[in-house]
Amino acid sequence: MRGKCGKRNSIPLPFGASPFDKGEIKYFMKNVIFDAIHSKRGVVRYLSQLTEMAKRNRNNPTEAEEKIWREILRNKNTGYLFLRQKPLYRFIADFYCSELSLVIEIDGDSHDCKKETDEMRDKFLKCLGINTIRFTNKEISDDLKKVREKINESLPCQREI
Repeated sequence: MRGKCGKRNSIPLPFGASPFDKGEIKYFMKNVIFDAIHSKRGVVRYLSQLTEMAKRNRNNPTEAEEKIWREILRNKNTGYLFLRQKPLYRFIADFYCSELSLVIEIDGDSHDCKKETDEMRDKFLKCLGINTIRFTNKEISDDLKKVREKINESLPCQREI
């Protein structure tokens, strides 16, 4: 049976219950993080299957992605190189700057049903030392100046973009 967002309904765990004890979670996360980082190069690995999907996404950007790319992130306008649709481990980031260890995500309507997944993804990336900034399509279309200011705040040299 599927719920509101098309997910399978599952049996909820009692409040505070976890399928793992705390030691198992730490061990699991430590191994996943170890697996996510290339041991010799120190870069974030990714699933090779994601490269084709990322390429399709780059060739078909949403209106909001195109606008933030054109107006703010393209051609090192920030002073930093941002990549579009960058695979990182098991995810594809909308925009990624390796020098800043920063992901910028644009949340469209499909993310309304993915809030928990997005939070878990952000926490996982944070464990890898990668910060995430999220904007909605509406924020980008209605107030690009505020989006620009928020990105400026995350830049180390506080350059105006």
